Amino acid sequence: MAPEKTPPTSDLSAAPRRIAAPRKSREIFDATLSLLQEKGYEGLTVEGVAERSGVNKTTLYRWWPSKGALLGAALVHGAPLTLTVPDTGTLQGDLEALLGSLITMLTTPPAATIALAVFGAATHSPELALHAREFFADRLRREQPVFTRALSRGELPPDADPTLLMDLLAGAAWLRIVLRQSPVEDDFIARTVRTVIQGAGAPGAA
Repeated sequence: MAPEKTPPTSDLSAAPRRIAAPRKSREIFDATLSLLQEKGYEGLTVEGVAERSGVNKTTLYRWWPSKGALLGAALVHGAPLTLTVPDTGTLQGDLEALLGSLITMLTTPPAATIALAVFGAATHSPELALHAREFFADRLRREQPVFTRALSRGELPPDADPTLLMDLLAGAAWLRIVLRQSPVEDDFIARTVRTVIQGAGAPGAA
């Protein structure tokens, strides 16, 4: 019998990690995120999720011991914050697509409402902050094929730091949209990615 084929590593990295979850996990995650939008983190309760999803609250507590744990799972596996990993053929194109998806997440409901509610509340809740870090770690894991391909094409040096590159891009978007509340110009994405990849110095400058 022929050995079973293993899927390519990039496919595995790009997909959300499978988790053990009850049968109605989609309904549970949808209910969690919709209640978060309506009531904020303080108003989100496991009992409210149970009522809206039609799942007994004892089942929810069996899988997730707190609302922070439940929300953390919903962030990674719920539909509104789904990440599609691009493969445009160039690092510039892939990073533009990733930055564009982040900007969409920060500016377009329901994802924008969810993101701002979660990351605002995380500053006051150590438990939620832990789950927010898990959300970002999961996204970086799924973005890894972008950098693996860039290395193989010679677009990045071997010591390139994907976390730093994504932090620079995401930081530019957060500062522009959330903190400064400034408009995003048509060339913002391409210009930001180009600056991160090539630097801001003049060609040939030390």
